[in-house]
Amino acid sequence: MTPAEVFKIVGMLAMSMWLLLIFLPKWKVTRFFIDYKIVPIVLSIIYAVYITKAMIAGGGMDFGSLKSVMQLFTVENAVLAGWIHYLAFDLLVGMWIVNQNKTLKIHPVIIAPCLLGTFMLGPIGFLAFMIIRSIQLKK
Repeated sequence: MTPAEVFKIVGMLAMSMWLLLIFLPKWKVTRFFIDYKIVPIVLSIIYAVYITKAMIAGGGMDFGSLKSVMQLFTVENAVLAGWIHYLAFDLLVGMWIVNQNKTLKIHPVIIAPCLLGTFMLGPIGFLAFMIIRSIQLKK
């Protein structure tokens, strides 16, 4: 399988999980995927394969300077691994938000933009949720 094909597959996998989180967070299938972290685990396995390939092909990874990190993003397998890294961790944050909301009981219409923000902009969605969460906890 080519890195381009893997890129499409992991994107569809992550997108499917995000749709479940946003539109069907209480469905038993969604809860199963959240409780057992199925998609992030699959993404982590694929990540391990591609980060290993990148390290074997290019030696060690230097994160000591911006220039070094920019150099890493010129290697196809390293870029794919980096993308999968984002997909997996943003998805874990989204799952955490849904889990937090089991207790907080914030209306899904308010949570949906936080999840969408986390999916598209990672820390921005997380920040929005943390602000909403702090307001809810003060009530």
